[in-house]
Amino acid sequence: MTSDRPETRLAPYARLPRAHHDHHVLHSSVDAFGRAHWLLTEHPPADSVRGGARSPRSRDRDALCDLLVVTVGDGAPYETRLTAVPPRFPRVEALPDGGFLLLASRSRPSDGRQVQVFDALGRPTDTFRVGDAVSHCLVDESGALWVGHFDEGVYGDDELSAPGLSRWSSSGERLWSYRPVPGADWISDCYALNVSGRTAWACPYTDFPLLRIDPAGAVRVRRNLLRGAKGFAVHGGRVVFLGGYGDDHDRIADCRLTGDTVEVGDERRLTRPDGSRLDRGSRIVSRGARLYVQDGPRTEWWVLDLA
Repeated sequence: MTSDRPETRLAPYARLPRAHHDHHVLHSSVDAFGRAHWLLTEHPPADSVRGGARSPRSRDRDALCDLLVVTVGDGAPYETRLTAVPPRFPRVEALPDGGFLLLASRSRPSDGRQVQVFDALGRPTDTFRVGDAVSHCLVDESGALWVGHFDEGVYGDDELSAPGLSRWSSSGERLWSYRPVPGADWISDCYALNVSGRTAWACPYTDFPLLRIDPAGAVRVRRNLLRGAKGFAVHGGRVVFLGGYGDDHDRIADCRLTGDTVEVGDERRLTRPDGSRLDRGSRIVSRGARLYVQDGPRTEWWVLDLA
């Protein structure tokens, strides 16, 4: 991205209460209803592995611990303590009934505890698998989990990962899996995923078509010439993509949707609220018309809202 492009600033959205800043952030997300959640531990992880891989200390991999989820929404922040959590540095997603779902990005076929479900009181209720090499997981407003995979899962030996994108019930039933449709080949890597209501949108490698999957599983395809986006927001006939290769990691492209194409329009740079540049490793959550972005110590969420 060239330095002379105009800038668009994110707006502050949600912040982890200062009383919890002495905890360590394992993961953070924004749910289907706009609530922000932080998964915290009191002690620094001693044997974490980049990307959520298994602990190298195999003797400890079945040890269980308690973790804390702090939720920030319209009202006062509240806490949920999760008990008996496997130490795999899981992703956290909120369920509509007040419970939570934790998911490990990496998983072997013999592992039955990749996903662990907790009720609203933080008690474990169920476990299941969704496949190796998870790049995205977003719970929709019905409680179903949309899971996108990167190439190591798609081209590995795990049949659950092979479709590249699937929808699961919160009890572990696979409800839908992607298959090629006219205008879109197999998914090699689910680069970007947006879930709004009960509808999902995806922008997968290699050709980056924009896919819309309705609640019945029907897929609509639009050709897209923009490459490498890591997130996007959709509103009406407009889609704004965030990310790209190299110095385009903070590019936003304001595009128009036609019947079967994405027409690329104005390109800008997305910045933090103070105007400074985003990190290359920014965490992005795409929810309908909103792009949520998180940097640095992961204690704050910012938003770009098309609506």
